[in-house]
Amino acid sequence: MEKIEFIVEPQMADERIDKVVAVRLGAEYSRTYAKQMIDKGLVTVNDSKVKPRYSVSSGDRVVMELSPAEDHYAEPEEISLEVLYEDASFIVLNKPAGMVVHPGSGNKKGTLVNALLFHCGKMANTGDETRPGIVHRLDKDTSGVIVAAKTERALRSISKQFLARTVKKTYIALVKGKVELDNGIVDVPLARSVMDRKKMDIDMVSGKEACTVYHVIKRYEKFTVLRLEPKTGRTHQLRVHMKHIGHPLLGDAKYGYPQGMPRQALHAESLRFSHPDTGKAMEFTAPVPEDMKKVVRDEEERIKG
Repeated sequence: MEKIEFIVEPQMADERIDKVVAVRLGAEYSRTYAKQMIDKGLVTVNDSKVKPRYSVSSGDRVVMELSPAEDHYAEPEEISLEVLYEDASFIVLNKPAGMVVHPGSGNKKGTLVNALLFHCGKMANTGDETRPGIVHRLDKDTSGVIVAAKTERALRSISKQFLARTVKKTYIALVKGKVELDNGIVDVPLARSVMDRKKMDIDMVSGKEACTVYHVIKRYEKFTVLRLEPKTGRTHQLRVHMKHIGHPLLGDAKYGYPQGMPRQALHAESLRFSHPDTGKAMEFTAPVPEDMKKVVRDEEERIKG
């Protein structure tokens, strides 16, 4: 770790600490990285830890501890991609289960971003060198449709559509047990778990709005095939909502049901949004992967005897 210490100058007074840190570090580091440092307690102001939104005062003493900048870049790697659509503005892929979307702690290589940088050469600048082009994410073990932006215009347009909730997403899931209702809505807020910060949990007091619509495709003796439509995009939303109604995803060890699959049985089936340049409605679909189809196929064969 390298330690940097400085005094806040008058012209930076009343600025947020994450902006001050990013400016001090220079162009090779992003503001997102500065925020992550602050969240990890690697930045102190007058010997005290602060939040990223903290406003500094002239004369404040700031101490930062940081890793070498090269740890925070994504390098191109020749990795096979299943491209569903590509033009000059964006690219749509069928992400396989097991692939991390962008580099992070413990995942510097082999990610979707590494593959995109090799395939496309350049992606839109998101302000984070480890996430060029990334508009949204899928969990490592969730397969399916994902879009990435090549241009800043596409990044702004598609990101705004996600924020406005005009992007339509559907998922296919295999969940434990027989879901009683053919159609239903799970509308309960989510927040970080108090017990485990890597997990999400239901929080009726301070949680953020989260809504999922589900439709039964087919019921079997021990599991149900569902089509899920998230109306919001919270972290682990579908996984937590299904657990909440008593039907956790098969293979979801994080949320209490590791049986039935070697990974959570969740696939991003389709994505619909407007083209950032033409405004034309675009819809992309990815076929259900073999591991999920095999679970259903094996059950069908068992029933047939």
